[in-house]
Amino acid sequence: MTPPRCILPGTTYLITRRCSERRFFLRPSSATNELFAFILAAAAARFGVLLHAFCVLSNHYHLVLTDVRGTLPEFERLLDSLVARAVNATIGHREAFWDRESYSVIPLETTEDILAKIVYVLANPVAAGLVRRGRDWPGLWSAPQRLLAGPTPLARPGRFFRRSGPLPATAELELHVPPGFENGAAFVDLVERALRDEEVRLAASHGRAGRGFLGAARALAEAWWKHPARPEPLGKPNPRVTGKNAWIRLEALARMRAFRKAYGEALAAWRRGDRDVVFPAGTWAMRIHHGACCAAAA
Repeated sequence: MTPPRCILPGTTYLITRRCSERRFFLRPSSATNELFAFILAAAAARFGVLLHAFCVLSNHYHLVLTDVRGTLPEFERLLDSLVARAVNATIGHREAFWDRESYSVIPLETTEDILAKIVYVLANPVAAGLVRRGRDWPGLWSAPQRLLAGPTPLARPGRFFRRSGPLPATAELELHVPPGFENGAAFVDLVERALRDEEVRLAASHGRAGRGFLGAARALAEAWWKHPARPEPLGKPNPRVTGKNAWIRLEALARMRAFRKAYGEALAAWRRGDRDVVFPAGTWAMRIHHGACCAAAA
């Protein structure tokens, strides 16, 4: 069972979701890129999510976003369910699309953390040994300059979606400068410089290990039912918080533990029949699905 998450409006997150068995269901193609981009834009618009960076690799995706309204679970449910159904229909796959583990959610506590994770997301194709520079990746990848470009209108794809369906005929995919960075042009320059440095560092690391890059053409030629040749290490850490400042990480973990303790106590009282119990601020499922009372955010 997934532990309860504290969903507070205005929080910035790093989101990761992986495909089942690490298979290449999201392998770049015109159809997959078009479907994912439109669904991402429509879901962000519906739930008021601000996108800051994204990268869709063949078997997982990363997003950095700000959940303005505190609707992250609804945003993720729409995004993941529609991507799974639409891409499955396109590639002819009928089984589970996503890994059985839920999506990973890491709150970003400081502007330093936000910048670091945006660079991490954009350098992901290089870290994975796919291409030498992030911008060479043929899948969805948000160039830093798009933060200044305004919205890009996307027509609803003709494949999979009905004309009379609930999604709009067009959706606008837009990147926003994250909270805490007032000067957009200065922030873009900061991201580009940090990204160049990270790409150089990663390329050197691959070189020292005797590994080259797969290349965009070979990535496009991969079969969707395949998966990486190298097995994923067992016991790989799954961080709940991130950041360079140890004290801020400790404070975030302490808040998370306090939230889960208060949630557990409130849930136990609810199960005993106490419908007046107050759940901690940030409780989502009990508030949305069962009408439970929640404390106001501080």
